Amino acid sequence: MIVDLAYFINTSDAYQRKKRFFYNLLENSSYKYKKYFDIFMITLIFASVVILIREVKSHVNDDLLFFNNYIVSIIFFIEYMLRLWISSSVTQVIIDQSEHDVMLGNKFKLLKAIKDIIIAKFKYILSIKAIIDLLAIIPFFHQLRLLRIFILFRVFKLFRYAKSIQTFTSVISAKKFEFFTLLIFASIIIFVSSVLIYVMEANNPDSPIDTLFEAVYWSIVTISTVGFGDIVPVTQEGRVVAMFVIVAGIGVFSFTTSLIVTSFTEKLDEIKDLKVIDDISKLKEFYLICGYENVSKEVAKKLSLNNKVIIMEEDFNKSESAKKDGFISLNYDPGSIESYKKLNINIETQVKAILCLSHSDVENVYTALTVRSFNKDVFILSILINKMNRNKLNFAGVNELFYEKELVGIIAKEFVGQPVAFEAIHALRTNYNGIDVQEMLVSDRVLESFVTVGQLENKKYRIILLGIYKKVRKRFFFNPIDSTVLEVGDYLLVIGNTQFLKEFSIYLHKKGSNNGK
Repeated sequence: MIVDLAYFINTSDAYQRKKRFFYNLLENSSYKYKKYFDIFMITLIFASVVILIREVKSHVNDDLLFFNNYIVSIIFFIEYMLRLWISSSVTQVIIDQSEHDVMLGNKFKLLKAIKDIIIAKFKYILSIKAIIDLLAIIPFFHQLRLLRIFILFRVFKLFRYAKSIQTFTSVISAKKFEFFTLLIFASIIIFVSSVLIYVMEANNPDSPIDTLFEAVYWSIVTISTVGFGDIVPVTQEGRVVAMFVIVAGIGVFSFTTSLIVTSFTEKLDEIKDLKVIDDISKLKEFYLICGYENVSKEVAKKLSLNNKVIIMEEDFNKSESAKKDGFISLNYDPGSIESYKKLNINIETQVKAILCLSHSDVENVYTALTVRSFNKDVFILSILINKMNRNKLNFAGVNELFYEKELVGIIAKEFVGQPVAFEAIHALRTNYNGIDVQEMLVSDRVLESFVTVGQLENKKYRIILLGIYKKVRKRFFFNPIDSTVLEVGDYLLVIGNTQFLKEFSIYLHKKGSNNGK
């Protein structure tokens, strides 16, 4: 029942649509409505703090108190639960465990799935941001007046919504070891100077320093170079200590300033890249050119007349050259999967084609393999430098190959009025872009409704069954006949349009679930 319910929820369009909506609203910075949600939450945070400050010495309207203690807390609680919900997929964990056990021929391990779910949820609950979110809800228990101070933790939630604060935090955290060292140094100075000034001044009846707390307060005020002047040493020895603390304070202040400036200087390029990536994520469609060589320049110039073009180049000098030529360029390695993760884009919908135009077949092969490792559908075009590497590029998943001279010839034709644009090449290949090959596991619930291959009705979904792998016999059968009996653990190798494949998979599981009921 649990596995059936997990499949039902996981294949429910309404459920997945709602979960995707809340994920975009809470986590996806490129989602157009997220900024309005962030503004709303920031407004609630400031309203809570203003009411808390007002309540200290003045009577606050009961309706405002009710709003602050209940309404705001409930909104934050709902947000907390939604973030906990989207942090991991419970149904997917159950399905993965079920299919893993079926593949090994074992009984479904429910306790193992529950353990994985609990670990995944607690991993989020114990994160810093989640703890702050939880503390921001505590003022709901307003009967305990002391807990109202937790309203101030709502201010820390600004780190979640304000991107500029997040950027500043990331810059400072890059120098956390240096700042920790500085903190230790300042703490030692404060401790030593506090003890010294207390020993020198405490027995003098004219001295304002009478307790150790006052000595610590004076040390902190002095070392920070603030110098309120409310507590001043009166003895000669105390003034010597003050001079020592003032000099040390200047050193601490200078070191702190230099650390912050250095951090921003080192992170300046990264901050600029983040801004560029944010702009790229808002583009509807663009071409991604990997490598910036002579051919790349000409291709980028031509494509940029009617399209958006993004350059990805590992060499810093070449990347800067692309920027000088007026293109958006990222100094990333096209052969690294981390580069594409940083882009924060949907390759299927935003990237019209990836052009591997490096003057090295090896680099183009690595780029193609990297892209195909996480996306099988995007159109990839590559130039071919050495004839011997044609098969390598084809095996890497390149859709179209061009010799360098042929590619230059195509561009030359465009310049003389005979356009053979890459858009046309992409359009000619469009019918193949949506095609995918997938393996579908035959589980117990699928077998409840489908006993033979002929009952699958794959042709109804325009799906071609290439073959079936029989787990028991450890053999693969091409184009199996309709009377072929299905068994638990078999794999169906099917080919078709990506969307049709998804609908066919949903159909198999939904049908099995309905009959099970």
